[in-house]
Amino acid sequence: MKKISFVSSCYNEEENVDALYERVMKQADLHKDKYDFEYILVDNCSTDNTAQKLRELAQNDKRVKVILNARNFGHIRSPYYGMMQADGDAVIYLASDLQDPPELISDFIQKWEQGYKIVLGMKTKSEESFLFFLIRSAYYELISRIADDDTNLVKNCTGFGLYDKKIMDEIRKIDDPYPYLRGLICEIGFEKAFVEFKQPSRKRGVTKNNFYTLYDNAMVGIVKHSKVPLRLMTFLGFGFSFASLLIAFLYLVLKLMFWDEFSFGLAPIIISLFFLGSVQLFCMGVLGEYIGAIYTRVNKKPVVVEKERINF
Repeated sequence: MKKISFVSSCYNEEENVDALYERVMKQADLHKDKYDFEYILVDNCSTDNTAQKLRELAQNDKRVKVILNARNFGHIRSPYYGMMQADGDAVIYLASDLQDPPELISDFIQKWEQGYKIVLGMKTKSEESFLFFLIRSAYYELISRIADDDTNLVKNCTGFGLYDKKIMDEIRKIDDPYPYLRGLICEIGFEKAFVEFKQPSRKRGVTKNNFYTLYDNAMVGIVKHSKVPLRLMTFLGFGFSFASLLIAFLYLVLKLMFWDEFSFGLAPIIISLFFLGSVQLFCMGVLGEYIGAIYTRVNKKPVVVEKERINF
């Protein structure tokens, strides 16, 4: 009998884990005549009662497998590590805040049974603020346009979905410790199926996303899958070099023609210096992001350090 692995990562989700477990296992029970199931829950060193609740779930249901991290390893590494520990014929990842509806699991399995190796939940609408949804949609549109090598990055997909064992094996071979997962699966290839849904708002608990985590995720996607920012820096360098030479030549001509009358004054010079300084800082920041990505890849630090695992 084939096996399906569910995976979720938790951080301070004591108000959601019970409902999450019940809703996921309710979907699993609909298919228990055809598949075995396991549910891997990774606790990212929560400071509330999440870990204890996970222990209780694991004690009452041996299908529940728990990994307790030694510290908070972040919003990218912890979910990724959980998926790497799954050994099912398919892996279904969903967030623990219940904004990825577990009721779509049956739709994912149905598409998988039709032969699709990747089935993704695509949020076409959201109960989050309109501005937030608009910004996310604009980012997905941007990164899909600047992605390298005709990768065809998917839009409005967060990683919520089903991944066949063959896909997971390919991801393990790539061995990226800090991946942009939704971009990585597009680079691997294979035809994808999509299940559209309206993303509900968070009903309990507090979101862990902030400006830094959202920026981090966005930059990881761009750095890992596009060279356009680097090319833009090159074009800026050529463009400003040409403009500087042109302005210098024009200034020389005007100065020779109107030696006493012609003068720029200090204001344009100061403004130009600040502008060029800003461009240089921008370019240095972009370079820093790419260098940071290289450093993370070659640093050989563990993705996650476990404090404890249960039911494995």
